[in-house]
Amino acid sequence: MLLILLCLFIAVVVIQFLYYVVFFGKFSFAKPQTSTPKRIPISVIVCAKNEEENVKTFLPLLLEQNYPDFEIVLIDDASSDETLEIFEVFEKQHSNIKLVKVENNEAFWGNKKFALTLGIKAAKNEYLLFTDADCYPKSNDWIKEMSAQFTMKKSIVLGYGAYEKISNSFLNKIIRFETLLTATQYFSWTKLGKPYMGVGRNMAYKREEFFKVRGFMDHMKIRSGDDDLFINQAANSENTTVCYTPESFTYSKPKTNFKDWFTQKRRHVATAKHYKASDRTQLALFYATQLLFILLPIILLAFQFQWIIVLSLIAFRYLFAWISLGFAAGKLKEKDVMYWFPIIEIIIIFTQLNVFITNTFSKPVQWK
Repeated sequence: MLLILLCLFIAVVVIQFLYYVVFFGKFSFAKPQTSTPKRIPISVIVCAKNEEENVKTFLPLLLEQNYPDFEIVLIDDASSDETLEIFEVFEKQHSNIKLVKVENNEAFWGNKKFALTLGIKAAKNEYLLFTDADCYPKSNDWIKEMSAQFTMKKSIVLGYGAYEKISNSFLNKIIRFETLLTATQYFSWTKLGKPYMGVGRNMAYKREEFFKVRGFMDHMKIRSGDDDLFINQAANSENTTVCYTPESFTYSKPKTNFKDWFTQKRRHVATAKHYKASDRTQLALFYATQLLFILLPIILLAFQFQWIIVLSLIAFRYLFAWISLGFAAGKLKEKDVMYWFPIIEIIIIFTQLNVFITNTFSKPVQWK
């Protein structure tokens, strides 16, 4: 039995090597990205529900973008605070702002996808750039960098939605590491010609791609997934590319307690079960081998079975994973989280397991 477990452990390390070096290496070891600015008209779409403090702070940053032709479509999704009133003030002050007011609809109550659909239809431009109300661009060249990746063939652009750094917060490092790992995965698979998700904090696509798949209709009843489920359905090797220049990043305020972050993770994992079967399989295999990489050595070392081989495999796996993610972290400006890599990885692995078990017995809360 111990020999079988050792063989299984070797197989796990080989699979992890394929993921981290062969697959993730497509992004991790890629050359720094360059871009050729374009002048295509862009509609920036922001959907907000009860975000009065965030829109006060972040809307001015969107208006300061260094881009010749863009409008901002503000969608108020039946907010109960002062969000709508703040939007109305901005609309009066800026000619390139268009306001879409969404009232509660019995058929689509509380559904962000319904609100986004109205905003997409109201936009005057064909090229759409999305971010969330609690996000802000890192630079005034955000629109320029994201729009530069559009070509005659590439009509979907996946960007990086980062989280702010909080000093002396270990939870913040966990959140940013998990975000780094997720981005490394979807950037890499996109480069491999198999895009499977993106984040609504920073993504762009041509409106025709939205209507090709009937918008969100096929998953309208699933409250979340306006970003990743749409990309999972609409993106392919021909029409999708990535943007990871530092000037293209957006930032959001991260959760500050474990309970809120855990709730957020529950929503994300619940949405992923609706991905295509091939995407679910590759994600499940990755996370299963991560868990087995932790559990199998514990058993083998407890019996001191071939401990030199086991320790060598552990060291080898940590070495190639650290190098691969380290290069990715350099591209995404998240190097500081890599100092805690082994510890954070173990926490995330068991958090994912806890999320899976919890979601099995109860449904997560969705859009506000």
